[in-house]
Amino acid sequence: MYVKRERYLARIRPFYDTDLIKVLTGVRRSGKSVLLEQIEEEFRSSGFDEKHIIRVNFEDLRYKDIRTSERLHAYIEGMRHGSGRFLIFLDEIQHVRNFEEALSSLRISGDYSIFVTGSNSKLLSGKLATLLVGRCIEFRIMPFSFAESLAYCRLLGKNQSDDELFHDYLNWGGFPLRFTLKREADVRKYLEQTYQGILNRDIMTEGSRILRQSFERIAGYIMANAGREFSAKNIESYFAGVNDERIDRRSIYRYLDKMEKACLISRVRRFDIAGKKAMSYVEKQYAVDTGFRMINTNLVNIDVSFFLENIVYNELLSRDYEVFTGKTYRAEIDFVVISGGRKCFIQVAYVLANPETVEREFSAFKPVRDAAPKYVLSLDRFDFSRDGIMHMNIMDFLLGKKDLVLA
Repeated sequence: MYVKRERYLARIRPFYDTDLIKVLTGVRRSGKSVLLEQIEEEFRSSGFDEKHIIRVNFEDLRYKDIRTSERLHAYIEGMRHGSGRFLIFLDEIQHVRNFEEALSSLRISGDYSIFVTGSNSKLLSGKLATLLVGRCIEFRIMPFSFAESLAYCRLLGKNQSDDELFHDYLNWGGFPLRFTLKREADVRKYLEQTYQGILNRDIMTEGSRILRQSFERIAGYIMANAGREFSAKNIESYFAGVNDERIDRRSIYRYLDKMEKACLISRVRRFDIAGKKAMSYVEKQYAVDTGFRMINTNLVNIDVSFFLENIVYNELLSRDYEVFTGKTYRAEIDFVVISGGRKCFIQVAYVLANPETVEREFSAFKPVRDAAPKYVLSLDRFDFSRDGIMHMNIMDFLLGKKDLVLA
């Protein structure tokens, strides 16, 4: 029983029969493997010969000896019997050294359509990746969106209201397996074990030279403060003041890079609204899933608005928008959203509880001279739109009942 990840399938289908290598990246247990199964199922249902489908999951002990490009190439070629097109599905390919060499060779040596997944956001950024330039296309796979989570909960027979399920999603995120757990304590334990497993497999690798205790403290701090303006100097000062611990800025940036590569966080650049250009400076980090943020947060002092901001950011990414944080001479705009040369501006709030909150959120756009659409997203059901600035309910946006207009 699963939710069909139609949003991603619709993007990948046009490339099913091309020679491009289809690469699906994303954090572990986010549903990449299930998506791979759904792609395979679509081929089977269309009448594709099952004998021409080759699948390898490199986390399966049956394939523990396939750890080099040479062995991978030999295994695939050895499984090929007969003529015609073959489908190759390779799950968690980062376990294979120099895998790019095998993929490049397979692509030119036979009639293959190749699909691979990996738990590294920079899977194709190494030196050997130059072998695949122009020969692959990458899709970033996120944990369940709220719409997918809601559909899955209904399949599981959960009878809570949409509002109740949204607040559950807000706190505990969209990792598919966690929805099968009934007790909150079990959900927390599952997320903690998943998080630790990512640290062990994708970050604390042999030769990484990372001090675990130091890394876990920094990573926890970054997760708990996702969405806040980033400053390596402030992090350095915080740990020096609280724990009397010296962590230099170079280590902080190195840890951030490790977290990004392991798909734990997404890093957001600044957009100069006055100059109408993207900057190279990284302004914020967001957790790839709010469940990871929750297990690293002080439960006594949870700022819900940042959790909401995180969810909106992840939704925008999953819809293939380019997303930046905006700066004016007076204030910050939460998101500058760009697609196809068009854009819009977004502010995210929990609720517009009083006139002062309404004024703060809407007035953030006053210095913006750009005519692109402007939105305030909150959980309010009442429409607060005014002065040409549109108000939208966050759940309506996440469920596709209302959508953004870019210009």
